[in-house]
Amino acid sequence: MPHSDEQLQSVLETLEECRRVLGENHVRETVELLSIAILDLRMKVKGVDNAELRALCDEMLRGAASESASRSKQTQDQPRRPLLRVVK
Repeated sequence: MPHSDEQLQSVLETLEECRRVLGENHVRETVELLSIAILDLRMKVKGVDNAELRALCDEMLRGAASESASRSKQTQDQPRRPLLRVVK
């Protein structure tokens, strides 16, 4: 039986609350596992497949490598642009 977006959103909210509480209690490994589960569920809700995620990661790595090279030429005072934007 397929789950509705509302049900999945409710599960996401619960997982995020669990992650917050565990983070406050310094249970790092479990927080990391929950973060992966949350990402996986968000991808399913938004219709993002593994190939798209891999392409994003590859692009971020290329961008980070070129940014690192150019940063060595620039001053460290300039703000860095964000690589990702969280979508809820």
